Amino acid sequence: MVNLGAFVKKLQNIMRSDAGINGDAQRIEQMVWILFLKVYDIKEDEWEILFPGYQSIIPQELRWKNWAADHKDGKALTGQALLDFVNNQLFPRLKSLPVSIHTPQKQIIVRDVFTDSNNYMKDGILLRQVINEIDALEIAEYKDRHAFNEIYETILKSLQSAGNAGEFYTPRAVTDFMVKMVDPKLGETIGDLACGTGGFLTSSLNQLWDQVKTVPDREQYVRSVYGMELKPLPYLLCITNLLLHNIDSPLIFHGDSLDRDIRSYSEKEKFDIILMNPPYGGAVTPGAKTNFPVEFQSSETVDLFMALTLYRLKRNGRAAIITPDGFLFGTDGAKTAIKKRLLEEFNLNTIIRLPASVFAPYTSITTNILFFDNTKKTEKVWYYRVDKPEGYKNFSKTRPMELKHLEKAMVWWSNRHEIVDEESETYKAKAFTVKELEDLGYNLDQCGYPSFEEEILSPEETIRQFHEKRDALNASIDKKLAEIERILGIRS
Repeated sequence: MVNLGAFVKKLQNIMRSDAGINGDAQRIEQMVWILFLKVYDIKEDEWEILFPGYQSIIPQELRWKNWAADHKDGKALTGQALLDFVNNQLFPRLKSLPVSIHTPQKQIIVRDVFTDSNNYMKDGILLRQVINEIDALEIAEYKDRHAFNEIYETILKSLQSAGNAGEFYTPRAVTDFMVKMVDPKLGETIGDLACGTGGFLTSSLNQLWDQVKTVPDREQYVRSVYGMELKPLPYLLCITNLLLHNIDSPLIFHGDSLDRDIRSYSEKEKFDIILMNPPYGGAVTPGAKTNFPVEFQSSETVDLFMALTLYRLKRNGRAAIITPDGFLFGTDGAKTAIKKRLLEEFNLNTIIRLPASVFAPYTSITTNILFFDNTKKTEKVWYYRVDKPEGYKNFSKTRPMELKHLEKAMVWWSNRHEIVDEESETYKAKAFTVKELEDLGYNLDQCGYPSFEEEILSPEETIRQFHEKRDALNASIDKKLAEIERILGIRS
């Protein structure tokens, strides 16, 4: 039985001896482009059997089996010869593969995944060792394929300690919970417009698989999910992830979802379900802002992705989006306009508040899940606060959030009622009418965590949140004063 953690650690240890690689993020990228070629070679073997006459887009001499596989006959490339081949043949030619409008998506992805990939290794002997370790994985049998998926999941989890690369990974418990609550059905389209490594898409596929009974069902299944990702490493991870889930032509695109006028989307480009954990605090180009109505233009990526969701959700569609606390209590024009639209034209039915350490160890920002649908305007918004399990001071890499920690929330979901936390005398669950939220200046920061449970943040994050909360409080006071002056007939 393969020790999955040990396997990934062995690859990383080999690469640590290579002077060309600096840090876990580069080690992971190095590992994954090799993994992609191995997986793609196996898929092509299947396609050649299933589709007589299938022609690979990869030139024969560049296919995995013809250069990477070591047949122990002394002919396998290694050392400087291997480096020269990878750097001067493999990468340049895969980056420039000819594609056209007639090229199948499952072939276009080869060029796309290598467009921004890099070979960082400078030691050809160490590179051969890494290739041999990955090539030794036999995944033709189901049990081995299952193990391969687990190895891949281990790689994804290791992103959590890989510096900035950690932003690509949303804990599996959170993605599975959101999918279960949204409850996708076969035949519905599911989109993630900032898909990272594809966690929401694979969670959705896992749930949909149980509904596949016939060949037409299978055809619907493989066309169910759509994603777009801007950064090259998570894009590569997502493509490989979906290939491992038997999506032979992943509808995953390398690009910026914000780089288009959101008013131009046709009905065919909208989704029945949108699931997303948009990037927080990312830089927004001035050009991207102009793709949004003036009232929604913002310098914060999470605001723009929330606005984008409103334009790409089908009538009667459902969405679940993760947002930081700043979106809930923020009072700038764009945030207020988006929240106002969300309440007046969509049904914001539930806000699930998550503990600060869910995304540990790479961030302590407190997040929330907003569940809404495009069926009617909002009547009331239910809040539910997920508290840490007994015995947990914080979640961590070694003690992450698990789906069982959300079981109480899932039970409450089907039987909604107010819950008061007697220890802190705060609401753990409560419904607010739209009028109540309007009177609060569209401050959706309700049913929060008691102060004694708050995480200690960095000075920069503390200052940022202080300014945001002060602005929210000032806006609420100004609104109440204006209302009092109106009643008294006083003109300011």
